[in-house]
Amino acid sequence: MEEKLKKILTRLQAQCVKREYCVQDIRKKALDKCEGDIQAAEEIIASLIEERFVSDIRYATAYAREKSTINGWGPAKIRFALSAKRISHSDIDAALEEIDTERADSKLIKLMEHKWKSLEGDPQAKLKLLKYALSRGYGYDQVKDIADRITSQSVSDDI
Repeated sequence: MEEKLKKILTRLQAQCVKREYCVQDIRKKALDKCEGDIQAAEEIIASLIEERFVSDIRYATAYAREKSTINGWGPAKIRFALSAKRISHSDIDAALEEIDTERADSKLIKLMEHKWKSLEGDPQAKLKLLKYALSRGYGYDQVKDIADRITSQSVSDDI
């Protein structure tokens, strides 16, 4: 490997040590650094993968945990975002299995309760609450059950 490519490889290794990247993201960075030289970029990517600086499964798992825990995303939204990064379906499935479902459910309930409070007095509040939760990537059955509980609680609180 020539000196210029070694410098690029070292720079990308340093970036990979700081945070997880998927192969697609590193490919863009490598192509940019190699000024569009596809062969050189692929050589760098192969080296990063071989030396385990880049791993799609590691990236997908970290991404799924973060988006579920911090952002309150559901499995459908996470799956879509990872697919957009060209992560394989098997890696996505494995990453989604790593999500703590109790914690994710708790986060969804908190988000929906907060949204419900902001919709107070709106005649279409329940519909908006359902749309909000569905847009976060959760399934209809799960969202409907939680929405029913939240809305029935507020009705019984009013009585």
